[in-house]
Amino acid sequence: MEIDLTSVEWRTSSYSGGNGQCVEVASAAEAVAIRDSKDREGPALTFTAEAWGAFILGVRAGELAEA
Repeated sequence: MEIDLTSVEWRTSSYSGGNGQCVEVASAAEAVAIRDSKDREGPALTFTAEAWGAFILGVRAGELAEA
């Protein structure tokens, strides 16, 4: 399914230092979208709100190991 991201408002974390080493997040009607802040014209990954919520809960709970 193609999701129109042309009119979404992209946000970066308040913890971002503005050095281009982060991602941007936007909420669309059908999904949550993620893109690389260094490549704003490039592709975006999209997730259902449920999948994104599960990811955030996992991050907050420390369930993702550092590589």
